[in-house]
Amino acid sequence: MKTCLVVDDSGVVRKIARRILEGMEFTVIEAEDGAVALEACKRALPDAVLLDWNMPVMDGFEFLVQLRRMPGGDQPKVVFCTTENGIDHISRALHAGANEYIMKPFDKDIVIAKFQEVGLLALDASAEA
Repeated sequence: MKTCLVVDDSGVVRKIARRILEGMEFTVIEAEDGAVALEACKRALPDAVLLDWNMPVMDGFEFLVQLRRMPGGDQPKVVFCTTENGIDHISRALHAGANEYIMKPFDKDIVIAKFQEVGLLALDASAEA
């Protein structure tokens, strides 16, 4: 089973993401900020990271930069999931190594589509989920 690390300072967002991802048969790990997420990645790299931008302690952008510097840190598929929808944020994220970008609010169909685009799900997964 694939793992997804959900990094968001909102417990509600993490709960919604968990429900969607578990329905897609992912094992979900949660972190409330980038520092906690980085520690989780040091223990075991996930297959995917659903990542918020604005968080206390360490924001999503800084987490992404540090993740990509770790041994094997180029492997997880990182999908930003944020209210930051300016082209400058999107281009910075993609340039730093994000694989995709989702705007909040999000739903199951959007997550499935983005995970298919980055190769985490088969293209027919929406029929199964």
